[in-house]
Amino acid sequence: MSRIGKLPVKLGQGVTVTVGADNTVTVKGPKGELHQRIDPDIKVEVTDGEVHISRPTEQKRHKAMHGLYRSLIKNMVVGVSEGYRIEMEVVGVGYKAEIKEPQLLEMHLGYSHDIYFMVPAEVKVEARTERRSNPIITLTSADKQLIGQVAAKIRSFRKPEPYKGKGVKFVNEILRKKAGKSATAK
Repeated sequence: MSRIGKLPVKLGQGVTVTVGADNTVTVKGPKGELHQRIDPDIKVEVTDGEVHISRPTEQKRHKAMHGLYRSLIKNMVVGVSEGYRIEMEVVGVGYKAEIKEPQLLEMHLGYSHDIYFMVPAEVKVEARTERRSNPIITLTSADKQLIGQVAAKIRSFRKPEPYKGKGVKFVNEILRKKAGKSATAK
């Protein structure tokens, strides 16, 4: 069996999981509600505060889906009980990030124009700038897939460059910097 797929998913306090007729798993908790369609071959059972996932055969496709759907359900349970948080740092002279409307993020990233990004309603966004430090963008959500996609999109506007590290990076991300040109003595 799949090492990941055979592990049960423990439900936290106030988290409920229901499996619909069309094999849709719904997870409800204090932070929200998430849905995930499951392949009809994979069987999902909820017993005694745990979710068990099983597969019908030892086919390679079934083995792959077994671990995948267990991980997706685990991420949903963690999301609705604790939530996910991603912090990003905007590094560079004159680079800024601020919230214009409740879900509109405005960024100045060294281009000739400002970048406006509309964040989905399921993701809460904050931007704070303190004196003598880089602006920090904080994303919080119950949906791990969506928050990761939004963070990747924001980072794609100006990826950190390898010489000075200017751009949008994750907090505590370690960047490998390259050596610049060196003057040679003649």
